[in-house]
Amino acid sequence: MARAVAVALGSAETLLARSQQRAWTRLAAGNVRNIGSVEFYRLVEAFGFRLRRVTGGHYIYRHSDVPRPSSLRPARGSKPCQIPQFLEMVEEHCLKMERRR
Repeated sequence: MARAVAVALGSAETLLARSQQRAWTRLAAGNVRNIGSVEFYRLVEAFGFRLRRVTGGHYIYRHSDVPRPSSLRPARGSKPCQIPQFLEMVEEHCLKMERRR
């Protein structure tokens, strides 16, 4: 039973990693309008950002290698401008997508 659960968890993590890779590929190609908030947050976390707090409608993420926090809002109108900011941060600080442990 425990082995079956471990295999199922491993499969779920593999699917999540593939989903994050597909999302990253789309964003890197410039397709910033076709990604959901949850998918974007998972991608941000895959790059090593950790949710520190939620203030009102702002999700504040921190990364140990990035000096300033990243504030994300799930609101529809703000997301297209936040994605390029995130992409610039990844490039500027040479961040890599982390493997799940």
